[in-house]
Amino acid sequence: MKITLKRTPEQVELVKAMASRNRNVAYEAQVALAEFIGPVLAEVINNAPTVSSLFQSLQFDADDNPSIPLDLYYDIADEDYVKVWSQSHAGGLPSSQVLPTVSELKVATYTLDTAVDFDRRYAAKSRMDVVSKTFTRVAQEILLKQDRTSASLVMTSLAGASTKSSPLFQDKHIFRTAVAGNVLIEDFNSLMTVAKRINTSWIGGTPTIRTRGITDIVCSPEVVGSIRSMAYNPVNTRSAVGTADKDSTSIPAHEALRAELFQNAGLDSFMGVNILEFNEFGIGQKFNTLFLTAAAGATFKGSDGSSRSAALNASDEIIVGVDRTRDSLMRVVATDPDSQSEMNLVADDQYSIRQNKIGYYGQIEEGRVVLDNRVLQGLLLGN
Repeated sequence: MKITLKRTPEQVELVKAMASRNRNVAYEAQVALAEFIGPVLAEVINNAPTVSSLFQSLQFDADDNPSIPLDLYYDIADEDYVKVWSQSHAGGLPSSQVLPTVSELKVATYTLDTAVDFDRRYAAKSRMDVVSKTFTRVAQEILLKQDRTSASLVMTSLAGASTKSSPLFQDKHIFRTAVAGNVLIEDFNSLMTVAKRINTSWIGGTPTIRTRGITDIVCSPEVVGSIRSMAYNPVNTRSAVGTADKDSTSIPAHEALRAELFQNAGLDSFMGVNILEFNEFGIGQKFNTLFLTAAAGATFKGSDGSSRSAALNASDEIIVGVDRTRDSLMRVVATDPDSQSEMNLVADDQYSIRQNKIGYYGQIEEGRVVLDNRVLQGLLLGN
C-alpha cells in the first residue's frame, strides 16, 4: 500500500501553508488537506486485498443506530430462530446470538482510530514524500486493526458453523483433505459439492444462481504451493490400475491442467475459484491459531464422512472457502455527514508552537456481523 501526493503547484503551496507561523492559516491548510485525503484513504482501505475485504459494506449516517431486518436475509422456509455472530468491540471475542427471524438485529459499532504526526520543517520544505508516508501510515494502522477484527469473527463463525444439509461431516462445514499433507483436485471437488448442499434456495431447493457455493478460498502460501505442485506430482486419490491401494496417487493430472499450473506462477484462481493468499494463514501463523483456539477439542472427518477422523491438533492448517454471492458477511460503517466519507480525518490540534509538530487524527466507526455462516466452509490440511 502506498499513498502518493503529486508535486503539483497547488499541493506544494498547500503543504507549505501548513507550516505557516500564522496559526489560522496553518490550521486551515491542515483541515483542507484532511478533507481532500480522507475519502482517498477510505477508498484505498476498502480496496486492499485483505480478509477485511470479504465483508460487504453497509453504510449508515453517523450518530445513527444501525440495524438489519433479519427476515430479509434468511430463507422463508427456515426455522423461526437463527444464529448471528458479532463482536461488541474491536478485538473482542466474537459471540453468537439466537434471534427470531422477524426481529431486527441491532449492530454494535466500535471505533478504529489512529494518530500520526511529523515535524513542521518537512512541510516548510515541501517534503511531499514525508507527508505521503504519514498518510500511508494512517491507512496501514486502520487496515491492520480491521484485518485482525475480521479474521477473529470469520474464524470463530466457521468453527461454530453447522448445517443439517451436511450429515456426512456431523453437520459441520469443515472436513479433512483426502490425502494427509496435500491439497488435491479431489478436495476442491468435495468442497464445491458440500457448498452446493449447504447453499440451497429460499425453499430448500435448487438456487437460480448455479454458481452459488464457493467463490473464493483463503489460504497460506504453502497451500498455493501445493496447488502449483500438481503440475509435476500425482493428483488422484483412487487406486491405480494393477494396485490394491485405495489411496494410491500414481496418476498425474491432465496435460492441459499441468501446463496451465506450470505457466501461471502467480496463481490467482483454480477450477473457477479465486485464491486469496495470506501470510497470516499456515501452521503457527496468527489466523490459523485463531481457528485452532475457536475450534479446540472438535473432531473432523474426511471427505467421505468416515476416513481420517481425528481431533483438531496444532499440526492442522485451515483453508477457508467463502461464498461471496450471498449477503452474509456484513460491515456496517458510519459516513461523515459533510464529506460522506467512511474515514473521518481531522487535523490534530493537541500540538503547540513549541512542539513544532503537525498531526492528524483519523477514525472509522464500524461493526461487523456474520448473518449466515452457511457462506463459510473449511478444509483441514494436516498429517
